[in-house]
Amino acid sequence: MTSQSTRIKITGLKLASTSSSLSFHSPFAFAVPSPSVLQSGRVTRVYITFQQSLRGRYQDRLEIAFEDIGLGQRFIIVRALKAIVGSKADYEALKPVSPYVPRKTTRRSPETEVLPGDPPPATNAIKWVVSLPVAPIPESISSVLFAGSVSEIIAQLKRTVLPPHLNATTYSRHFQSLIWIEENQMENDLHIYDMDDAVLDRHGIYYYLKVPGLAEKRPSVITGDSILVQRHGSDRGKWFEGRVHFVRREEVGLKFHYSFPNAERGQLYNVRFKLNRFPLRRQHQTLVTAFTPERIFFPIRQHIFAKPRNTPFSLYNSNLVNNAPQLDAVTSIVKSSPGSVPFIVFGPPGTGKTVTIVESILQIIHANPQARILACAPSNSAADLIASKLISLGARKLFRFYAPSRTQENVPDALLPFTYRNIDGLFSSPEMPFLRRYSVIVSTCVSASFAHGIGVPRGHFSHIFVDEAGHATEPEVMIAIKTIADLNTNIVLSGDPKQLGPIIRSAVARDLQLDISYLERLMNREIYDTKSGHGITIVKLTKNYRSHKSILKYPNERFYANELEPCADKKTTDFFLGSSLLASGRFPIVFHAMSGQDDREASSPSFFNVEEILQVKDYVVQLRADRRFRVSDHDIGIIAPYHAQCRRISKALSGVADDIKVGSVEEFQGQERKVIIISTVRSSREFVAYDLRHTLGFVANPRRFNVAVTRAQALLIVVGDPYVLSLDPLWRSFLNYVHINQGWKGIPIPWDPREPVRDSGGYDAELRELGLADMNDFTRRMESLTLENVDDVNEADANVDRPWRDVE
Repeated sequence: MTSQSTRIKITGLKLASTSSSLSFHSPFAFAVPSPSVLQSGRVTRVYITFQQSLRGRYQDRLEIAFEDIGLGQRFIIVRALKAIVGSKADYEALKPVSPYVPRKTTRRSPETEVLPGDPPPATNAIKWVVSLPVAPIPESISSVLFAGSVSEIIAQLKRTVLPPHLNATTYSRHFQSLIWIEENQMENDLHIYDMDDAVLDRHGIYYYLKVPGLAEKRPSVITGDSILVQRHGSDRGKWFEGRVHFVRREEVGLKFHYSFPNAERGQLYNVRFKLNRFPLRRQHQTLVTAFTPERIFFPIRQHIFAKPRNTPFSLYNSNLVNNAPQLDAVTSIVKSSPGSVPFIVFGPPGTGKTVTIVESILQIIHANPQARILACAPSNSAADLIASKLISLGARKLFRFYAPSRTQENVPDALLPFTYRNIDGLFSSPEMPFLRRYSVIVSTCVSASFAHGIGVPRGHFSHIFVDEAGHATEPEVMIAIKTIADLNTNIVLSGDPKQLGPIIRSAVARDLQLDISYLERLMNREIYDTKSGHGITIVKLTKNYRSHKSILKYPNERFYANELEPCADKKTTDFFLGSSLLASGRFPIVFHAMSGQDDREASSPSFFNVEEILQVKDYVVQLRADRRFRVSDHDIGIIAPYHAQCRRISKALSGVADDIKVGSVEEFQGQERKVIIISTVRSSREFVAYDLRHTLGFVANPRRFNVAVTRAQALLIVVGDPYVLSLDPLWRSFLNYVHINQGWKGIPIPWDPREPVRDSGGYDAELRELGLADMNDFTRRMESLTLENVDDVNEADANVDRPWRDVE
């Protein structure tokens, strides 16, 4: 308290940013008050001005130094300065609706009694002659998975469960263990979708359950799945199994045990989603088969036959005529002797690996009409692409197998004549004599098990192709190989280990390398060197038919030894040159630097960034309104690493550009768009808390980066916080590349882009030290300081942002 006679004088005002060790230009300024001596009963105002037109969130601290003239004592008062540039209405519509409170993780109570539901006809659409093993998780594994940290669990598994080395003898035991570890995590991840306030609506023989997130496959539910239901307040251990008979956009139709009590009006139910174990059981069935020849699983130089002679042949696709690597790959595949080592088509982005596979299949059938080919891919969309390019074979030679759970609306119309449906209209398989007549059968990797399941003899297929092989786990790929191939079957894999591998949800399984695909494991072997093995075991495709040379340049240098050649049609790649959207008229990459804030809400750990959402929307509005450089919604793709960001971007674009695809990097792999906009989401100014793993999360992933920036044909726009992105050497180098080529927009670059980037990193530690130096300097000038919002972001395994895969 001060008396009226106390004389207080303002001795100085200062913005914290002016003494910061960090490169930061503050948009705030102040005017020194006059008079500087405070008088009792009189207001003294300090005027703060803010000058910034760029959208974003800005903050600083104003330090006001005072002196009690009578006592000769000095003290400091600090006030936070914060400002947001943008539309208030837009911010209100997108801001968090409630504070983030981490979800409490509790283990489910046991299900002591489950009354089975009524299965749909799809479960009996195929007559199996080989049964699937149940393969439950062994106690020796499940008991360890809750025994401590990831490193402690791995150490225990290595001591008690896992074989010391991977070889032909230990192969099955090794991969079965990893699958069980992954299954445990998959089951745990389903817990977040549990509901305790669900309503069931009965119409006829079905009960309808609305499932939030179903349209986004969060959770993923297909026909035949099981959903457990119990009434509120009933016996906690007793559940009714509802079998899924059909799936709509936002609801599923269930049938229960005949004793299931009728749903009363207003009755609430507890709901649990159960993991579909059939894909896992198929993998276990595969792994227990004894077929493990070294030339397929662990090939060495002694397994290699002589290099095939390069004899000319007439091409089905004339576009290959001037592409030497593609021709070399086709020749090697077609001319390889039976029983050769697996051949790999290494296809970087936009190089035409699927085209190469299709040409090889057509040439094999032409050269040998008795050849029988199984062509697989990890997803239905990738398998559909292969089949669509083989339609010229006709329905007597080509069969596209779909799992009975697949619905007709999810199948391209052009492929329906190449399918088989039973009398109930369900996708199925023809009888064995008819099936064996097909020259080519196309399916997903997991569904390829149908051939073994209905009794197709080992060795029936002369060739097994797996496209996009880098996206599947090794056990998934083995479904098509281990159960059906023989010593003469030739295996062909195509893919790119520099792009995303299979989605693995378990941190333990990832550390034990379940995320290393069969393709990548083979490519790490000596015989698959791209130089010495060219045309013998592997061919690297090098002509890129997708991207503008400036978009291709950086990933080409970082991931592909600068061997890719830009060969795309310039009418497409040069489309935006001269556009007002570009920072430099001849450079089709924009990095829009923003100062924002990443948020979370309620119990969801997924991040979103309102500032970036609105900036992305601005770019979309400009793109769609430009009459000189016209694009449609289907020409634009928006990529964000967090599910919450994707949802909010879609919400912001509602009524503006409803048909633009917004999704994760995983959802865009294998795709391309004329325009790609990337929102990196993570943003912070709490430098003291900077840590590469926590602050950037899984944005700092080289494969994710590679896929994201190589989807664009003509224009790449990246929206992000340069302070955060620069923590990662890969991103920092990319931002330097953009800045040097005058593609930078937004707030200024906070470092010298001409300085060499350390691949070893350490930039997060530097910023922490600078932040601590600023704090120490500040504390020397005041008695106490309370920082707002410095919470330790302990980001858990971010499986909420990992999509559920469509494998059947």
